Amino acid sequence: MARNKVLEELLGDDLAQVRGITDKAMFGGRAWLLNGNLLCGARDDGMLVRLGKGNDALALSMPGIAPMIMQGRPMHGWVRAAPEVYEDDAQRRKLLKAALDFTGSLPKK
Repeated sequence: MARNKVLEELLGDDLAQVRGITDKAMFGGRAWLLNGNLLCGARDDGMLVRLGKGNDALALSMPGIAPMIMQGRPMHGWVRAAPEVYEDDAQRRKLLKAALDFTGSLPKK
């Protein structure tokens, strides 16, 4: 699977000043972690965002956002955003804020 360098750069820039952020190669792309917990990812098939179980209904009601499916299984609490969503700075940052709020509530690893 090819990497999405443009999305990686957007997310890297958005998250550069957030304390506790690290990134590494995962899922055939790049993933960002907050205090050791997965936060989001960039792949050639979209932006992966961790919102937490039960916190994804609002995001899923938006065009261009779908449930995340990995190896045929739904990943509850995760969504996949299409280019029309993540290329919009306001929408991407809104998703990232929701992901940071949820992931920031988890115990540090």
